[in-house]
Amino acid sequence: MKLGYNEIMITSKYFNDINDFINLEIGVKRFQGNIERFHFNPIPLNKYSRKLFPNIETFHIYNKKDEIFKDGRIFKQVIWYPVNYSKYLKKKEKWSIYKNIEYTYQDRNTYGTTIPLEVKSLGYKCFKYCSSLTSINIPTTINEIGDCCFYKCKSLKSINIPSPISEIGNRCFEGCPTLTSINIPSSITSIGDGCFSGCSSLTSMNIDNLQFISEKRILMNEPVLVSIKIPENLQIINGKNIEKKDTNEFIIPSSITKLGKCCFYGCSSLKSINLPSSINELGDHCFCGCSSLTYINIPSSINELGYCCFYECTSLTSINIPSSVIELGDHCFYGCSPLISINIPSSISKLGYCCFCYCYSLKSINIPASVSEIGNWCFGECSSLTSVSVDNLQFVSKERIFMNEPELISIKIPDNLEIINGKNIEKKDTNEFIIPSSITKLGKCCFYGCSSLTSINIPTSINELGDHCFYGCSSLTYINIPTSINELGYDCFYKCGVKKN
Repeated sequence: MKLGYNEIMITSKYFNDINDFINLEIGVKRFQGNIERFHFNPIPLNKYSRKLFPNIETFHIYNKKDEIFKDGRIFKQVIWYPVNYSKYLKKKEKWSIYKNIEYTYQDRNTYGTTIPLEVKSLGYKCFKYCSSLTSINIPTTINEIGDCCFYKCKSLKSINIPSPISEIGNRCFEGCPTLTSINIPSSITSIGDGCFSGCSSLTSMNIDNLQFISEKRILMNEPVLVSIKIPENLQIINGKNIEKKDTNEFIIPSSITKLGKCCFYGCSSLKSINLPSSINELGDHCFCGCSSLTYINIPSSINELGYCCFYECTSLTSINIPSSVIELGDHCFYGCSPLISINIPSSISKLGYCCFCYCYSLKSINIPASVSEIGNWCFGECSSLTSVSVDNLQFVSKERIFMNEPELISIKIPDNLEIINGKNIEKKDTNEFIIPSSITKLGKCCFYGCSSLTSINIPTSINELGDHCFYGCSSLTYINIPTSINELGYDCFYKCGVKKN
């Protein structure tokens, strides 16, 4: 495509430096004279660059410190930088156009709480401590609400934010204890930190667009806010924007495909939530600290539960994991103390580090044959765990997965296993191991430190006992050694209670 004179002029309006204009005319001969076609200055000028724009009729002033020219054919000026309302009234002239008139704290004290139609933005602390303000009409000419604009307006009950507004500043409505509801239009692209902090009567918030910028939290310590409606056109929810520890209801539309990192982090009043089937990803710490959560449906579209996904969900008693999930991340159910049972589907290949650590109420669990990797301390401190059925002990585990579970008395070993690796099954208080006839070898340190093991039946299929196989089994008083055994490993029965037969 070949650019013509008009197209190149439109493009050059967005140049940032005078050298861009010069290089264009030097580099492309047919675009010579482009600068002369401008009747306004698209960039700030100085006394040298002014000469390159001989046909300016409207002079644009972009910054306070810009050099101003009133020579030649100039008959109009446009001021783009913020000018307070008082200054505008004093300096306004027929030939001047002000694009960014700001209503300031001083303006409000002088001209009152009615916002003039000429105003484009509400400045820093504009209505701060305005205790008589119960409601306010913001005209559609406003496009920005500044930091602390309505800070501690203790009587403000309602406010209408018109759709042209694109930005709400930091701590904008902080300390407005009588504000009960607010609608945030889809035009909003930025909501500042702590925007609604201390709005203790805020019970409802309708947000049309959550894809705004907020590095920290916008909702903090509002004890009454119970419902947040999430917009229909959103695809990803970023938890940094919606944290609300006392909100107990979130309505998630089917447009959502991802719940981002820390999405519902710390929503301690959230009791239940319905996840639509459109969601395919739950981010790290997604429901971390949701201490009142008792029910959640996980749709079959999910294939992974991320790091600390349900960390310390201390009211969660059971959860159904769909067969679409292939991995449970590190600390996934860490500290879910009332969790009694959990179904691990055969699709799961990995249980992360400390996955069920400190699940004090977990009594039994079946680990399917599909699991090839179990993280260290996976069931650490599961003090009520009495039964574990393992369909595949040939998983990867560098250290122990069962530690300090005083009630665990039975581990069922899978029928299709040939070798048992002791590192995976350490349990000092377990007194029963059921070994199937498929086993041909008990590996190194196989039952090392199983101090509560009193007896064990070794099937005739076994032909080798590894080094330190029953090392430290101090309660072991009886063991049958079948005739199939041709080798006893080093210190095989060291520190055992068994007597030589």
